[in-house]
Amino acid sequence: MKKFKNATMNDIFAGIIVAFISIPISMGYAQVAGLPMVYGLYGSLVPILVFSLFTTSHDFVFGVDAAPAALTGSALATLGITAGTKEAMQVVPVIALMVALWLIFFSIIKAGRAVKYISTPVMGGFVTGICLSIIMMLVPKLFGGTTGTGEIFELVNHIIKESPLFNGLSFILGISTLVIILIVKRINKKIPMPILMMFIGALLTALFPLEKYGVKLLPHVDSGLPKLVIPSIAHVDISALFFTTLSIAIVVLAQTLLSAQGNAMKDGYKLDGNKEIFAYGMAELATSLVGCCPTNGSVSRTGLARQYGCKTQVMSLSAAATMALLLLFGTGFIEYLPVPILTAIVITALLGACHFALGQRLFKESRNEFYIFMAACCGVLIFGTIYGVVIGIVLSFLAVVIKAVTPPAHFLGVIPGQTGFFNLEKNVNARPIRHTIIYRFPGNLFFANIDKFQEDIEKAIKEDTEQVIVDASGISNIDFTAIDRLIIFYNDLQKRNIDFYLTRHMDNLNQALRENGGIEIITSGHVRRTMQQSLLDCGLVPPYPLEDLETSHISFIQPELEWAFGNEAEKYKQKMTQEMLDKIHSKTDLSPDLLKDIENHTDFGELGLIEADEFLSRLEMHIPEIMEKIHENEQYVEERLEQYRDRIEEKLQEMNPETLRVLKQYRSKYEKKLQELNPHAFNHYKELHQKHLEKLEKNKR
Repeated sequence: MKKFKNATMNDIFAGIIVAFISIPISMGYAQVAGLPMVYGLYGSLVPILVFSLFTTSHDFVFGVDAAPAALTGSALATLGITAGTKEAMQVVPVIALMVALWLIFFSIIKAGRAVKYISTPVMGGFVTGICLSIIMMLVPKLFGGTTGTGEIFELVNHIIKESPLFNGLSFILGISTLVIILIVKRINKKIPMPILMMFIGALLTALFPLEKYGVKLLPHVDSGLPKLVIPSIAHVDISALFFTTLSIAIVVLAQTLLSAQGNAMKDGYKLDGNKEIFAYGMAELATSLVGCCPTNGSVSRTGLARQYGCKTQVMSLSAAATMALLLLFGTGFIEYLPVPILTAIVITALLGACHFALGQRLFKESRNEFYIFMAACCGVLIFGTIYGVVIGIVLSFLAVVIKAVTPPAHFLGVIPGQTGFFNLEKNVNARPIRHTIIYRFPGNLFFANIDKFQEDIEKAIKEDTEQVIVDASGISNIDFTAIDRLIIFYNDLQKRNIDFYLTRHMDNLNQALRENGGIEIITSGHVRRTMQQSLLDCGLVPPYPLEDLETSHISFIQPELEWAFGNEAEKYKQKMTQEMLDKIHSKTDLSPDLLKDIENHTDFGELGLIEADEFLSRLEMHIPEIMEKIHENEQYVEERLEQYRDRIEEKLQEMNPETLRVLKQYRSKYEKKLQELNPHAFNHYKELHQKHLEKLEKNKR
């Protein structure tokens, strides 16, 4: 099997690291789930072994994890079952068994396809909320208190109530462990500080009487492999666990499958989604048979394994073997572990599992999706993990609906001298065709968005509008309500002497029109295969008559690099400027043709006139460097660069004088940016530029 082929010592070593890092983490999560800590070790032995046999992933780690543990603990609290009791130890295996059955059922119905409807912001917010909730539960254990339960307000109240139990030495051990691990992680992620701090904690217990100073230690754990547990449903209310176990199964399915698929794509192989879900189900079945809480794919431990060169599932075999040896011969070591240090290790793992970077990125790049991320996170914190799942699922579908209802529709025009049709808002040189509206709607048309479709067009219609042409290439489906409204809209436009065309769509749209009362649009010739045919039917042929500049005011420029790289544009502009400088050498003659050649041979390819003008200013800020390369004076370099700028302005004047006016406004904008980046170089460039302009003015006289 591929997942075991080509194994190396890296896989074995990575497995050992995963096993040791799982000791504190899995024990902490087991306690969150309401079980004795040793069950976390059991969940890091048998389930990971079974998972490795069934999975198609080459390196994903399965084991006790935050989300299922928190959901299990929440379920026990809802049922009124006290954590750590005999009753809890009877119910938890049943929960794991039911989760296993759900996942096996999902694999049979091929539910892996449904994962695509759970968006990254929703899953990221949900997982972050769970991790933050568990951190709040564990905070009292840093200073000698007990684990909290409930939601954010109850947890804060619990921390306050536990404050009289504050133990200074416990707090110092916990906080110092937390800080050391986080600092070292930033310096070098390959250093397994959680493992080192665990051994340091055991060493401190062996050397000093920590217990006498009020520091709690982990309880004694009997040696031996886990015993077989047969989940009993005799004293368990299955109906009360129905929704809880479904929620856990969905979380395991979505979080693990999405992450595993991401790793597989990075490594260049395809993951079998349904086989993966079946593997999760079998791992959960094994989990129930050792009495542990439901397990999950661990993104953090998988990342750690990959850092140490893991390439095959031999890593999982190695991790299971290491955990078995620990349970057989090393359990005495566990009772030397200080609880504050263990708690700090678990908290660092939880902080690593939080999707803070995703939230920050969404805040910068997609504010609406950031709000969805925060809603999912706060939903878990305020209402609990079970309701958090509901909120997450609702938000996922809401996000899909919003995008379907409000697709990024836009109006099209033409660029003089070029073929094709261009977005009027994003292409500075594009202009509308006279008396014509060309509207592109990039999504299916149905009852929820037909209003937007009609309103967009109505707002664009002017007194002199003679035809409306819809680029329907993005409309692959249309429902009955939308067809009815489309026919009414078509007839209304006809009464106003405005022709209405659908073009560039697939033939199934014509079939829908024929079968649902829209045949008149087809028989009247108002559906056309191409945009050019629609325009020809209106009596318009290239070169198309364009609106006068007075009625087509351009007030916005978005150069191609800004469009392509967004917030990262400045970084790429600096890189491309350096590429241009590297192409200039001692034999270079800075003629406009050569500058054009340099500009065209960047990694990005040919640049437009807008970017070319900006890069001239960027090159002018490096005049001393260019002088040194070509052995010429400042005046020569400035004159050559200015010649190219004159050529750019001449071309823009020919294409569209309005664009030239707006370019000069844009020029002042990017020059302010250049001044902020390097004031000294910018002032020198402006001084040279001004001298050159004064010289030209004198020559004219």
